[in-house]
Amino acid sequence: MPARLLEPFVQGRLSLHNRLVMPPMATAKAGAGGEMTDALLGYYDQKSAGGAIGLVITEHCYIAMQGRSRVGQPSIAVDETVEGWKRLVDVLHRNGSKVAVQINHCGGATSGAATGAESVAPSAITSLIGSGETPRPLATHEIATIVAQFASAARRAREAGFDGVEIHAAHGYLLNQFYSPITNRRSDEYGGDLRGRIRMHLEVIEAVRAEVGGEFPVLLRFGAVDYIEGGSRIEDALVAAAEFEQAGVDVLDITGGLLGYERPGHDEPGYFGDVSAAIKQVVATPVILTGGVTEARQAERLLAEGRADLIGVGRAMLKDSEWARRAVRELGA
Repeated sequence: MPARLLEPFVQGRLSLHNRLVMPPMATAKAGAGGEMTDALLGYYDQKSAGGAIGLVITEHCYIAMQGRSRVGQPSIAVDETVEGWKRLVDVLHRNGSKVAVQINHCGGATSGAATGAESVAPSAITSLIGSGETPRPLATHEIATIVAQFASAARRAREAGFDGVEIHAAHGYLLNQFYSPITNRRSDEYGGDLRGRIRMHLEVIEAVRAEVGGEFPVLLRFGAVDYIEGGSRIEDALVAAAEFEQAGVDVLDITGGLLGYERPGHDEPGYFGDVSAAIKQVVATPVILTGGVTEARQAERLLAEGRADLIGVGRAMLKDSEWARRAVRELGA
């Protein structure tokens, strides 16, 4: 039987009362140093009030100042952030939602104005979504440092009481830059064929898993296809998804690559649905699909068609804090 949006979802230790996900959306409401603020707490409180959302995934949080997107982005880069994150987790849990934190390094998509340093990336290729600065290629030992920073951020997530952690590997940020042949021109073990281009992903997954243990949910937001000539293709995505599953990812969150959360020429509900459905054919790992859903019945249809196991609703929730509560009332009637 196909899943319904209000049906519970259980994957290991991740147990949700329904399959509605609020995906990561940047707010720029953190403090100048990435610290928790009342404005950030109030935003998540307002969106989750009433318990209609099964899982909230926070906006991307930087794991190191070198990878910060901009001032106002939340930090999970140092241990001092844990107490603030505990406050956020308490708000979401009190409202009846589970919550995962998204951890990220922006790589070549950031700027010196945001980080105070030169930007870094797999190769000296200017980002499509960044400031226009040309990044410096990372040395191998620097990649190892960033892998360790992802793992430390995941440890802080567990200490703060989150229900899971999501590794950001999409939307033109660092891990997506390694995956895409457009932005990865390396000739060492982190470049070349697909296995080389996802080597860092696999190292991050392994390091995160080692830090948080086998039972803590690890999600990965996967920028599966670039939709640009010469970029990543669905054939790459199928192989990579199987590798991520084998490495220990609990949930795959499917979205776009270098062009971000949009797909050129498409605005229909679930516009990455062909990719998520294809990935579901090659992995047993549950899949989240986000993009273009504005009505509860659309989410129900995507689940019924087997496009995904959970449905993310982003812009509609961003515009209307009552959207999730209204959807639950509509489907429960």
